[in-house]
Amino acid sequence: MLKRRTALLSALGLVGARIRAQSPEALSLPDFEALARSRISHGAWERIEGGAADELTVRWNREAYDHIRLRPRVLVDVSKIDTRVKLFGQELPFPILLAPTGAQGFVYPDGDLAVARGAGAAQATLVISSSASLRVEDVAKAATGPVWFQLYVQKDRSFTRDLVQRAEGAGCRAICVTVDSPTQGARDREERARAELPERPLPNLKGRDYLDPTLTWKDIEWLRGLAKTPVLLKGILNPDDAEIAVKAGVSGIMVSNHGGRNLDTVPATISALPLVAERVAGRIPLIVDGGIRRGTDVLKALALGAAAVGIGRPYLYGLGVGGANGVARVVEILRREFEMAMMLTGRVTIAGIDRSVIWEL
Repeated sequence: MLKRRTALLSALGLVGARIRAQSPEALSLPDFEALARSRISHGAWERIEGGAADELTVRWNREAYDHIRLRPRVLVDVSKIDTRVKLFGQELPFPILLAPTGAQGFVYPDGDLAVARGAGAAQATLVISSSASLRVEDVAKAATGPVWFQLYVQKDRSFTRDLVQRAEGAGCRAICVTVDSPTQGARDREERARAELPERPLPNLKGRDYLDPTLTWKDIEWLRGLAKTPVLLKGILNPDDAEIAVKAGVSGIMVSNHGGRNLDTVPATISALPLVAERVAGRIPLIVDGGIRRGTDVLKALALGAAAVGIGRPYLYGLGVGGANGVARVVEILRREFEMAMMLTGRVTIAGIDRSVIWEL
């Protein structure tokens, strides 16, 4: 274990050195964001940055973390810390996943493959998107680390069934069902830039009108019956829905507001997380995404009930700046910042991160 970690850190160090040589000012995820804006086309930038309507939820996702204060402990031996976490029979070296994002090819040539390689280099689990520009099998084949699959239950249920079987056959270890999208939100910013981007293939979707407004809990029951891997629901904010999800027998919940891209003025995910965690009461794991930019954000999310976090836009910034190396470097930075946050608050294990690390006013 120690030799493997040493080798990984050495490899990541080389990756980081290459990226720093190309972009010496990129020391943080906000740095990558600033660099990416100057290197990604305007159309692609609007596609990945745009939210719904007035983009209030997009802003709140970030701002909510800024208002959470930490309560450190001192004189704790933090010379050895353990960031490992177990999820659905899989041991993660750290609780940071790459959440599903589409349009990666707009950001970087063969973007889906570069993201898979970057995730593998950083030992981060990648959730492959249904809206990838390549078949799930091709993305999974390029990955050297664990992969999950994000699923839209499409109108053609037989196509959906076959897609689940394809994903599992390709080695995806979990199915993350997006449940917050009976339709898309009012993505004005993205719509204005649509003409700047070419059409792209969507081999994991049947047609462009793939969202199904008839989707209900009965379909989740059907999906659980055919899936051989854990089924998670992505897009739950309401504790009442979380309670139903637990009773429906799903394996986990991803607390998400679709990056603020669907329904504007819903709360930030970190604001919704404690209420969902209270209702779920540890019965199934929770993963939260949206707005995470610093290692302290990861610590706060775990303290408020998450077992792990997902990042989306940040690794796309890394992709735009440096391809696979940029993706790996973004994960490396966030992981290192998280380790520093643990040490500076006197926490040596994931289990030791609880609500007592939050400064309650």
